[in-house]
Amino acid sequence: MLSGLSVRNIVLIDQLDLALGTGLTALTGETGAGKSILLDALTLALGGRGDASLVRNGIDSGQVVAVLQLPTEHPARQVLRDNDISDDHEVILRRVQFADGRTRAFINDQPVSAGLLQSVGRLIVEIHGQHDDRALIDPATHRALLDAFGGHDGAVRATLEAYSALTTAESRVAQQRAAVAAAQAREEYARHVVEELSALHLETGEEQTLSETRQKLMQLEKAASEVTEADDLINGPSAPGPAFGQLLRRLGRKAEAGGSPFDPLIETLDLALVALDRVSDALEALKREMAFDPRELEDVEERLFALRAAARKHQTSCDGLVEILARYEADLETLQSGEKNLGTLEAAASVARVTYRKTAEKLSALRGKAALALEKAVALELPDLKLGNACFIVDRQVDDGRTAASGFDQIAFHVQTNPGTLAGPMLKVASGGELSRFLLALKVVLADRGSAPVLIFDEIDTGVGGAVADAIGRRLARLAGTVQVLAVTHAPQVAARAETHLLIEKQAVNEGAFMRTHVSRLDAPARREEVARMLAGAKVTDEARAAASRLLSEVS
Repeated sequence: MLSGLSVRNIVLIDQLDLALGTGLTALTGETGAGKSILLDALTLALGGRGDASLVRNGIDSGQVVAVLQLPTEHPARQVLRDNDISDDHEVILRRVQFADGRTRAFINDQPVSAGLLQSVGRLIVEIHGQHDDRALIDPATHRALLDAFGGHDGAVRATLEAYSALTTAESRVAQQRAAVAAAQAREEYARHVVEELSALHLETGEEQTLSETRQKLMQLEKAASEVTEADDLINGPSAPGPAFGQLLRRLGRKAEAGGSPFDPLIETLDLALVALDRVSDALEALKREMAFDPRELEDVEERLFALRAAARKHQTSCDGLVEILARYEADLETLQSGEKNLGTLEAAASVARVTYRKTAEKLSALRGKAALALEKAVALELPDLKLGNACFIVDRQVDDGRTAASGFDQIAFHVQTNPGTLAGPMLKVASGGELSRFLLALKVVLADRGSAPVLIFDEIDTGVGGAVADAIGRRLARLAGTVQVLAVTHAPQVAARAETHLLIEKQAVNEGAFMRTHVSRLDAPARREEVARMLAGAKVTDEARAAASRLLSEVS
């Protein structure tokens, strides 16, 4: 419910704080007193379009605050939670309108967009009047209202789930078809790539391994040439060993005669020959250890060249070739298994389509019954509202070839105001007064199903009186048994049925320096006086007061 409304510096309202209660609240006052200003202010707080002209003359900004009490699981609270807005005990909507045209919006003191403020406001408050362009008039809401009236929650949810399953299944079929088609388009090239790369027997990290092996072999090749040179020096044709041996033998023969001066030289040559033998042995051991096959280096270099050539061709790294091979092998696998998978997915989509049709047909049948019941229920309300010759019609268009989350049905509320005239949308066919009464009849029927918790009726009794005004009052009072109702009214029959009566009037301030709109809660005597004024007009007579007393006592 709307428990409080605070307005600052909006048109003629300089400062206003209203505490509101449950049930039916009547707002009355003379024409021009500011009733429409109060509704404009509330509409601003609910996310309506801002306008610089709403700000009181000479003031920089105006502000409207609406305080709302909502059940824990009300949809508006879920919207707050979805947008990370604190969900306190009270929901406070605040709108600041600046004189330069800017506005700022807040929910529970957190800045929000005007769009979000409007989304939350529409879930809580519905405003109905002769020029209403929201709520029940919008055909986009009619299907949901019919479902709420018929109690179709389970069938609606089943249809939505079946639709979701069908669209998912069809999406998978489309994706598989696209995958098969793409694989077919690349089949010849894919086979060539797979054949080419498979022949390379690719291994991840092979390029690095080959590079390291090549470097090692090149180092060995260089070292081997140096060993060969050393071997040629020590063991080759010009090796010093044989010459040293011959010299040692000649000197040895001479030394046998005794007293030879060559003994030190013989000893040194002997040591040299022993050293040369050791060097020769070391060279042989090194040659065996550094055994080098030039063909191995050639093989490694050829392998590296082949890998790097393939990588350049496919514009990737050598390791990337493994991924490319896997991708094209997958394409060929898709071709092999794609048709089978496609058939499986198409079968699943066919089952999902049958399930959707069954659920949508069931929902459509329920809607057909609910449409007749709603027409009958509204028809019962029309005679007392002076619409006895009118007809309310649930225009239901069924297209069983339509696939949508909402099922087969398009729903629109139509009316026929008189026999023989064409039926059509309420907004186009009904006059202002008729429209408001049609809306009231609908709200009475739908009050406990799909209604916002706060309903505001703006002068829906215009142009009627007597029994019709009384019928409107009785229906508003009936609505107030399930939701909070605020009625801006000129009909005493409506005002008399209210549990709370608020008087809206203009007051002169500072000896007439400016005017302001003032709202006061009426006690029993003041209420009788206001109802008498509504009955009598400008001059309130004793007869009018007596009539007001009778009217108030009759409805109490």
